[in-house]
Amino acid sequence: MTFYKTRQLALTLAIAIPAIALSSSSGLAFSSEAQQMCTGDAMRLCSNEIPDIPRVAACMHRKRAQISPGCRAVMDREVAAARKARRAQMDE
Repeated sequence: MTFYKTRQLALTLAIAIPAIALSSSSGLAFSSEAQQMCTGDAMRLCSNEIPDIPRVAACMHRKRAQISPGCRAVMDREVAAARKARRAQMDE
């Protein structure tokens, strides 16, 4: 893999992993924990979808059963936090 392709893949994953973890939220916040825990899963399970972030997110959701426990825990926690924040906004 050339340097350009490696760099492009790394930048794509830096954007895609938080998008996957927070795909159900209205805002997109960067999570270094999500990137750290899920990059390997995204590359292993969904590399053919990169750099299309929505397709990577859909792939990760489809293959949820194959995602590592650490990545799944981060995704679940961040999705729950985003839902809680949305509910709080709706209650205002």
